[in-house]
Amino acid sequence: MAKLGFLGLGVMGSQMVARLLDKGHTVTGYNRTRSKAEWLVGRGMKWGDSPRAVAAASDFIFSMVTNAEAVKSLAEGPDGYLAGLAPGKVIIDMSTVSPATSRAMAAKAREKGADLVDSPVSGSVITLQEGKLSVMVGGRRETFDRVLPLLMDVGPKVSYVGDNGLALAMKIAINLSLAVQMLAFSEGVLLAEKSGISREVAVDVLTNSAIASPMVKYRGPFVLKLPAEAWFNVNMMQKDMLLAMEMGRALDVPLPTTAISNEFLTAARGMGLVEQDFAVMFDVLAHMSGVKR
Repeated sequence: MAKLGFLGLGVMGSQMVARLLDKGHTVTGYNRTRSKAEWLVGRGMKWGDSPRAVAAASDFIFSMVTNAEAVKSLAEGPDGYLAGLAPGKVIIDMSTVSPATSRAMAAKAREKGADLVDSPVSGSVITLQEGKLSVMVGGRRETFDRVLPLLMDVGPKVSYVGDNGLALAMKIAINLSLAVQMLAFSEGVLLAEKSGISREVAVDVLTNSAIASPMVKYRGPFVLKLPAEAWFNVNMMQKDMLLAMEMGRALDVPLPTTAISNEFLTAARGMGLVEQDFAVMFDVLAHMSGVKR
């Protein structure tokens, strides 16, 4: 079993640590707010006082935080993980940031004789708990071969996409569709509801119809009741939409449905719904339609 580190113990990160512990790995973890990680310490996770300490204690270091600023704060400075790297160590960064940001961090890791792969995931907490998570990897092929067994313990679907940054490009290409699908699903529910069909019946029919992607099946019911804790809140979703539109401009790919869906996320922020799961796009459209949740 490998000596693993994990930086960022949010909703997804903490569940990944639990899964890795169940597989028999030794895990040293760090989170900015330690109280959120106490249950993992109770499960057997070791605590690291800083990202540097985690990197020093581990051969493979997972990282999963919200944005580029958080990635840099974990990596840089005297307590950052870069200071704890040594030749042969590998960073497995699961954060969703721009491909350029990830390539820059990989270059810094290689200056230490270590390496970094970008390894975002596709799925939700439920997908992870059910053992159906999909993992993408961008980086050197030989490094991918080293981390593959570890990622299989998280996955189990693991795909090598290509060089550094390309797994993130794939992840952003996937995530733009999540908001687009949620908006289209909301349109269908509201059209049915205002026709006289109960919302519950509309959701049941739609989530068992030809349009029922895995995302629609697990997030569609959120139009009936939002989760107590957002799986992926409005700010996080909009960050990915903006990354997609930035890539679209750079690559001359029009993203019309992404742009429209992004405006509904902006409207959600304006309505004070920023901390809710991005399925709250339904509430924005419902408000425009004269319908109450």
